[in-house]
Amino acid sequence: MTKLARSSYIFVAAALILVGWLKLTTLVLTLLFSFFALSKLYFFRRKWIAVGLFTVLVAAIGYGFVFFVKEALETLPKIAHTSIPAIIDYAAKQGVDLGFTDLQTLKARMLSSVTEELRYFGNLAKLATREFAILIITFVVSISIFFNSRFQLGEGPGTRNNLYSLFCDELGARFASFYRSFELVMGAQLIISAINTFLTAIFVVSVGLPYPGVIIVVTFLCGLLPIIGNIISNTVTVSIAFTVSPQMALGALVFLVIIHKLEYFLNSKIIGDRIKNPVWLTLIALILGERLMGIPGMILAPVVLHFLKVEASSIPVPRKIPEPSEPAPEEYAEVRD
Repeated sequence: MTKLARSSYIFVAAALILVGWLKLTTLVLTLLFSFFALSKLYFFRRKWIAVGLFTVLVAAIGYGFVFFVKEALETLPKIAHTSIPAIIDYAAKQGVDLGFTDLQTLKARMLSSVTEELRYFGNLAKLATREFAILIITFVVSISIFFNSRFQLGEGPGTRNNLYSLFCDELGARFASFYRSFELVMGAQLIISAINTFLTAIFVVSVGLPYPGVIIVVTFLCGLLPIIGNIISNTVTVSIAFTVSPQMALGALVFLVIIHKLEYFLNSKIIGDRIKNPVWLTLIALILGERLMGIPGMILAPVVLHFLKVEASSIPVPRKIPEPSEPAPEEYAEVRD
């Protein structure tokens, strides 16, 4: 490995540490998703058309996100007030101790765990304004990279044979590899999430569960989180089913178990064959990502894991194989004697 290549790895590692330290993971994810969308919309071979379609897509997602948040803020408290008493009653009949006996006790326990977070709510408007400005800047940056991803000095004599240009070549190769890992991992995860959401939507509509919009959106968003996301979306779906009846909740649970058994097959075909990460290694990456960067870190963790594996496997390690005629090394000779 050359010194410039080694320096590029150090630069990327420092950048990832800085992203976690400054809590810029959401910005990085937005940049990666934006460039991913732009590259997929580039099917007319006209970049301005791709940018126009991307702008329409961002506007549609923004409108849908605002609508979903408004709907969720209205429906989730209703779901909690309806499903929690039903779960408590059902558990009491089955002789299961949940650790709380009524909704007020549960509220008190939840309140004690989130008291520290309430002080941030006063700055919500300021935070939302800042995040919105950062998102706009990120979209502009992603479009700029889409038009020209080079950061060379230019073309001409003497512009290539210098430290800056050669280091940019190495750094560009590292970032290109990181994006390919993102494209591979998140592309596969999006396919899995879309299939899971489609099947869940069929079940929700066919049995007439309340709040179908909330279930479908939560299922898709949680599907972007490997392993953990399924647990979250399943909890929401079964809780909503409990508002109808315990039997409906049991039926929803059985359906979700069947769906996730199907997902094991899909994961092995769509993700496993391309990424080949064992479950225990993915879980460790998710835990570290959450502890270091929160929920966005959980999304980014499998990407970083795949990037590290690809880059490490591409670095050859020279190993001298003794010829048959060569004498054995001194230490082995001593052991043999």
